[in-house]
Amino acid sequence: MKIDFEKITKELIPIFNAAGQESINLYNEGLKIQIKEDGSPVSNADLKVNELICKKINELTPEIPIISEETVKLNEKNKNTVFWLIDPIDGTKEYIAGKDEYTLNAALVIDKKPVVGLVGAPKKNKLFYSYGIDKSFIVQNNGEQELNCKRSNGRKGLIALSSSNKPSEIIMKKLNEFKVTSFKKVASSYKFCLIAEGAFDIYAARERANEWDYAAGHAVAANAGAIITTLDNKPFLYGKEDYRNPSLLILRSKNLND
Repeated sequence: MKIDFEKITKELIPIFNAAGQESINLYNEGLKIQIKEDGSPVSNADLKVNELICKKINELTPEIPIISEETVKLNEKNKNTVFWLIDPIDGTKEYIAGKDEYTLNAALVIDKKPVVGLVGAPKKNKLFYSYGIDKSFIVQNNGEQELNCKRSNGRKGLIALSSSNKPSEIIMKKLNEFKVTSFKKVASSYKFCLIAEGAFDIYAARERANEWDYAAGHAVAANAGAIITTLDNKPFLYGKEDYRNPSLLILRSKNLND
């Protein structure tokens, strides 16, 4: 199967922009919210964004299956080696609360690795995308810039990202190994993009979430130069039958002090 990664990625950018604007419009109109079987919320915007993104992907790659958080059948094991992973709105709780860190996500996984990734952050007016090694970009302020994980903003010390205001003992131990000086709580796959931008140095997490929560951000960060493994330094791979993520460690670079 021959796929033009650059072409399909760039053809998805307009629909990501449109879906992002739709998420803002629907929030402003007043969301309709339901609770899923697992106790997590889903809004009409999650479903609409999913519909828009999946429709375009089906047009571009009709032969490749789509696995989306909103339509996946968890009782069916994933046997695919090439597939799309979609999380239409990652950070739904933040989105419902009117915060700006939620993201729109799509990733193309081939042989256990995400090779294409798009992450939209509509309320931040940012879109991150990648279609190969050294091919990660951010679109903002009507301009485009390449991402390379190089330290930005002239900060001193190592700053980590966290999913919690109080990281667990295991995570704090890992952060201390790298002599992290401080950390900041950030929601959603936006964390991956902040490391790709060079704004933060490290993110560590215990086993949590599902493959669609990470894959698009993973592609953006890894293709920008970040090192992504499990906490015990094993490759972080996709295509597991139950979609569950192992632990995660993202390093901006091999030498975090560069």
